Amino acid sequence: MKRYTITTALPYANGPLHLGHVAGVYIPSDIYARYMRLKGNDVAFIGGTDEHGVPISIKAKKEGVSPKEVVDKFHDIIKNSLEGLNISLDVFGQTSSADHHEMASAWFKELSDKGQFSEEVSEQYYDEENKQFLADRYITGTCPECKNEGAYGDQCEKCGSSLNATDLINPTSTISGNKPVLKETKHWFLPLDKYEPWLKEWIGSKKDILKSNVFGQVNSWLDSGLHPRAITRDLDWGVPVPLAGGEGKVLYVWFDAPIGYVSFTKQLMEQSQDSQNKFHGKSWEDYWKKEGDSKLVHFLGKDNIVFHCVIFPSMLNQMGDYILPENIPANEFLNLEGQKFSTSGNWAVWLDDYLADFPGQSDVLRYVLCSNMPEQKDADFTWKDFQAKNNNELVANMGNFINRTVVLMNKYWEGIVPAQGDLSDEDKVTLAQLKEYPQKIGASIEKYRFKEALQELMRL
Repeated sequence: MKRYTITTALPYANGPLHLGHVAGVYIPSDIYARYMRLKGNDVAFIGGTDEHGVPISIKAKKEGVSPKEVVDKFHDIIKNSLEGLNISLDVFGQTSSADHHEMASAWFKELSDKGQFSEEVSEQYYDEENKQFLADRYITGTCPECKNEGAYGDQCEKCGSSLNATDLINPTSTISGNKPVLKETKHWFLPLDKYEPWLKEWIGSKKDILKSNVFGQVNSWLDSGLHPRAITRDLDWGVPVPLAGGEGKVLYVWFDAPIGYVSFTKQLMEQSQDSQNKFHGKSWEDYWKKEGDSKLVHFLGKDNIVFHCVIFPSMLNQMGDYILPENIPANEFLNLEGQKFSTSGNWAVWLDDYLADFPGQSDVLRYVLCSNMPEQKDADFTWKDFQAKNNNELVANMGNFINRTVVLMNKYWEGIVPAQGDLSDEDKVTLAQLKEYPQKIGASIEKYRFKEALQELMRL
C-alpha cells in the first residue's frame, strides 16, 4: 500500500466557487483521490479556504463587516457546495484558524532561525489619504509585459506575469483611487535567487513527469532569473509576524497559505479519535515528512503554478525533512460562453446556484466538466453543450442502454442477473476487451488525463 497526500488549491473565501474552479481543480483531484483509494492506497485528500488575501480585506471594507465574518460566511458556502458536488475531501480547513496561525508562525520562526530570510528596507506604495501601505492587491495599473490596464501589484491575470507593485505603469490605489507615493518600510524576504540552482536541478529531474504547460512556465521563470521575494506585508489581517520589529505586519498570503495544507492535515489527524476512522492512530508527519514515504500531488490552476513549483518547494526544502511534490498537474482555464470567468464582473456560473437550481444533478455537471476539462488548453463551457451532453450522451446513449438492460432482465430473467454460462468465441473476445478498459482508464488517471479516462469509459 502506498501513501498519497493530495491537495486542492485553496480558494479565496471572498465569494462562492464557480465552474472554472470546479473543472480546473476539484473534479480532477477527486477522480484521482477516489481512484487511488480504490487501488487500496492510503490517501489524505486535503482542502480548505485561503482566508488572508487582500481580496478578503477589500470585501470586508465594502460590506462594512470584519474579515472574519467574511471568511466564515464563504468558507461555509464553499464547503457545502463541494459536499453537494460529492467531492470526497477528508478535511476542509481554514487558514484563519488558531491551529493554522500557530503552525505558520512556527515555520516562519524556524526558517528565520536557520538564517533563511533577509531583512530589507524598501520603498512600497503608500496611500496618503488613508495613511496606510498598500499590499499588492490594493494597487492596479498597466502591466509592463502585455499592457493590460487592470493588472494587480503581484500578478497580471491576463498574461500570467508575476509582478512587483513597482513594476506597474500608472499605479492607482484601489482604496482611494489616487496615485500612491513610495515610502520606506521594512520587510522579510525569501532569497529565491539563492535557491535557483537547486530549483533548476529539481525541476529538470521532473521533465518527463510534469505536464508541458507546468514545466514550460516554471522554466520560463527560472530562465528569467529569480529574485528575493518579500514574505511579509503591512496589513492588520493575517498571521502576525512573530519576530521583534514585526508589529503591524503579517505573513504574505503566499507564504502562509500553502502551509495550510500541512496544518489542515494535522487538524484531520487530531480529529480522527474514533478507532473506526481510517486515520486513527496516524500522525500528520506520516503524510508530510520524508520518513512517512508519502507522495505529494498538488492540483491547481495555471495561475498558481509558480507558487507551488518555486516558492512552496523552496520552503519545504529549507525546512529540511519535508517531502517535495511528486507532481503538480495544473490545468488551464475554463471560459464561459467564450469569455473568461470573472468574479468581479459577475460573469460566472456559481456552483451553489447550480446545485440549488438543478437539485440531484451533480453527476451531470461532473460528467460535462470532465468531458470538457481544460487539461492542455483553455476550454469553453456553454449551456448549449451542457444540454447536448445531457440529452444526447447521458440520456439517449447511457440512459437508454441501462433502461434496455433492465427491461430485458425483467422480461427474461425475472430481474435477476443470470449466472455466466458457456462462452462462445465471440463472447470471449468481448470479455477480453472489457477487461482491458479498467487498465486503460487507470493508466489515463495515473497520467492525469481525466478527459481521456472518461472517453475510454464511454467506449464501453
